[in-house]
Amino acid sequence: MAGGTRDWDASTYDRVSTPQQAWAAAVIDRLGLQGDETVLDAGCGTGRVTALLLARLPRGRVIAVDGSAAMVAEARALLDSERVEVRLADLTELELSEPVDAVFSNAVFHWIRDHGRLFRVLAAALRPGGRLEAQCGGSGNVASFYAAVAAVVADGGFSELEGFDPAHFAGAEETERLLES
Repeated sequence: MAGGTRDWDASTYDRVSTPQQAWAAAVIDRLGLQGDETVLDAGCGTGRVTALLLARLPRGRVIAVDGSAAMVAEARALLDSERVEVRLADLTELELSEPVDAVFSNAVFHWIRDHGRLFRVLAAALRPGGRLEAQCGGSGNVASFYAAVAAVVADGGFSELEGFDPAHFAGAEETERLLES
């Protein structure tokens, strides 16, 4: 993640990430893969979704990257294929030796604060004419949680939660501006 990595409990994530896997299938469909591409999985997590991506690339390969050592360890254990390279890296500092045909990302961008830097790195990873398909799945779906935190803070409890913002859900206009810059 920007400004460092974030560690996760990979086994718990695997148990509760069914919605993310369903969202990912739709994003993979939008990639329109021919089967021989090289795809960057930006935020591969435990590799469950990367496995779906690999199934669509019988002659291609995946570079799967995550900022969590626990997630990367789980992904490496799951993805036993010569067609996948699993890396531990901060996506905002990622450097690839060769460009990729596509960047795929599912439920990741909201964990990264510096979207401008993220998008510059991802654009640099793409070959000319390459494409980015991403889903952030969070805009609006955590509003009630944030409202509850704000109410608790306003009532004078848990002052350490003041300004609590573990994720950044950029709006459509902000994201469009950053992608175009």
